[in-house]
Amino acid sequence: MAKKIILLLLLVSGLQAFSQAGYGVYQFLDLPVSSRLAALGGTNVSLRDNDLNFALVNPALLTAETDKTVGLSVANYLSDIQFGSAVYGHNVKDVGYFGVGIQYIDYGKFQEATDLNELTGQTFTAKDFALHIMYARPLNKYFTVGATLKPVYSVYERYTSYGVALDGGVSYNDPKSLFSAGLVFKNLGTQFKGYYSDEDGQHYEPLPFNLQLGITQKLAHAPLRFSMTLHNLQHWDLSYESTNQPVSTISTSETTTTEATKSISFVDMAFRHTIFAVEFVPTKSFYLAASYDHRRHSEMKMTGFKSMAGFSFGGGVKLYKFQVGFGTTIFQTGVSSYQFSISTALNDFRL
Repeated sequence: MAKKIILLLLLVSGLQAFSQAGYGVYQFLDLPVSSRLAALGGTNVSLRDNDLNFALVNPALLTAETDKTVGLSVANYLSDIQFGSAVYGHNVKDVGYFGVGIQYIDYGKFQEATDLNELTGQTFTAKDFALHIMYARPLNKYFTVGATLKPVYSVYERYTSYGVALDGGVSYNDPKSLFSAGLVFKNLGTQFKGYYSDEDGQHYEPLPFNLQLGITQKLAHAPLRFSMTLHNLQHWDLSYESTNQPVSTISTSETTTTEATKSISFVDMAFRHTIFAVEFVPTKSFYLAASYDHRRHSEMKMTGFKSMAGFSFGGGVKLYKFQVGFGTTIFQTGVSSYQFSISTALNDFRL
C-alpha cells in the first residue's frame, strides 16, 4: 500500500505541473522535446524552420533539410526528475521524409517502505519511454502531411504498462508571405496493458489526446517571428476541482456536500487554450525566444505572491557545425525546469 501511495504522489506531483491537469496516462508525451520548444511554451506545431525536433510534435514539419540530421535534448526537471529525447532524420527520394526518435522521463530512485513507513533497504525506479517513427510527404509547394507511430512503455517499480499512440499532422508554409500554420491530432491510441488488474479485469485508461492548431508569422522588415498555438481544442473546459480555493457548501433536501470551486470566465478559459511566443532571429545561426502560457500561469500562481509562472525563455546559437540551445520554464519563484539541446547535420561533415 505504501508503495502504491508513493507512486500515486509521484504521478500527481511529477506530471501535473507541466501537463497542467491533463487527462489520461502517459502524460510525459506532452513534455517539451527540445530547449527551443520549451522556450516557445512547450509546444509549437506551426513553425517551419527545418528544426528536426519540431517533427516530434508535428511530423508534417519534417522537411528536405532535416535529412541526416541528429538532435539530442536533456532536461533537469523538478526535484531529481530528468527527461529528454533523441531524434534522427532520413529522407528517401520519391518516397518522403522519415524520422525516428525516442522520448523518455526518469523519475529517479525511491526507497521502498512498508505500510508502517518502515524502510526495507530496497530501492526502485520509475520510468516512461516512447519510440517515435515518423513519416511526412509534401502534397504540393504549400502543404505537407505526416504521421507518427509511438509505441509506449512505462514501468513504476513492479507496475508496468504499454500501449501505442498515433499523431497525425498537416503543415502549411508560404515562404513569400513568411507565414506558416500547423494542425495536429496528437496521442490517438490505447493501452494494451494497464498498470494493474482488479475483479473486473485489466484496468485501462485513456491516452492524453490533444488537438493543437498553430500559426506563425515572421515580419518582413524586422527580425521577429510570432507564434500562437491553441491546444486541447477537443476539450473546452480545462477547469478542475482545486483544494486550494475557497470552499462553498451545496445543500439539497437529502444531503449536504462541500466543494472547492472556482469560476472561470469565457475569456479566461479561451486564453487557457493559448500559448503566445515570440522569437528574435537576426540570423539563421542565432535566436532568442520567449513565451507565455496563460493556463500554466493561472494554475501555478499563488494568492498573495507575485509569480512568473507561465513564462518561458531560451536561446540558441550555431557553434561550428552544431546548433546548441538552452531553455527554461518557470513554475514558481525559484522553481524552474532547465533544458539543453544540441543538433547537427551529418552532411556537414562530409569532405
